[in-house]
Amino acid sequence: MKTELPNFRMSRRLVILCAIIVAILPIAVNAAVGALVDPATKISFDDSIGGLSLFGVGVRKKGPIKVYSVGMYSDPDAKSKIAPIPKVDKSHAISTLRSSLKSASGTIFLLKMNFKVGPHKLASAIAESVEPRTSDKTAVDILKKLILDGISSKGGAVPGTILQFDCFDGGVKVSVDGREIGTAPGLCQAFCDVYLDDKTVSPALRESCIENCFS
Repeated sequence: MKTELPNFRMSRRLVILCAIIVAILPIAVNAAVGALVDPATKISFDDSIGGLSLFGVGVRKKGPIKVYSVGMYSDPDAKSKIAPIPKVDKSHAISTLRSSLKSASGTIFLLKMNFKVGPHKLASAIAESVEPRTSDKTAVDILKKLILDGISSKGGAVPGTILQFDCFDGGVKVSVDGREIGTAPGLCQAFCDVYLDDKTVSPALRESCIENCFS
C-alpha cells in the first residue's frame, strides 16, 4: 500500500487538473467566438466594449466603394428577447430588436474606416441619414458639427480611423480614435434606426445582428 500511495496522489492531481481545464475551456472558447470579422473588408471587431456585447458587423457601401465597417454593441439582455421568435420571422425579430434597444443600458455603433472620406463629406453623410428619422433638426446639426470637429484635425477620416457613437437616454456621444468630442441630445433612437430600420444604410449589419441573436 505504501508503494502505491504516490501513484494515487499523482492520479488524483491529474483528475483535478483535467477538471480545471474542462471548466476553463468553454469560457475561453466563448470569448473567442464573440469577436467578428466583417467579410467585406476583413476588418475585425472585439467581442465587447464597456460591458456591452457585440451583436453583429457589416459594411457601409456607397456604390461599389466599401466606405467603412460597422459593429453594433448592446445590452446582452436584448438578445434574450429575440431568442423565442421563430427564425423565419425576421421582420418580427428586427422590430423586437429595435424596441429592445430603447430599454437597453446603452448601444454603441463602432465605425472603422476602410476608405478615406473628407471631414465635411462624412459628417454630412451621417447627419443626412439621421435627419429623416427625427424632428429635432438642431440636434442633428450638433451631431454633424461634433463629427466634423472630431475628424478635421486628421484631414479626413482615413482608413483605420475609428468613430464611436454611444447611444443612450441622454443622446448620442461622439468619440474619434478614442477621444470624446461631445454629445448630441435626443438622437438615440434615430441613430439606431439608421442601421436597423427598413431603410438601413447597412443591410449587412442588420442581417448579421439578427443571425447572431438567433445563434
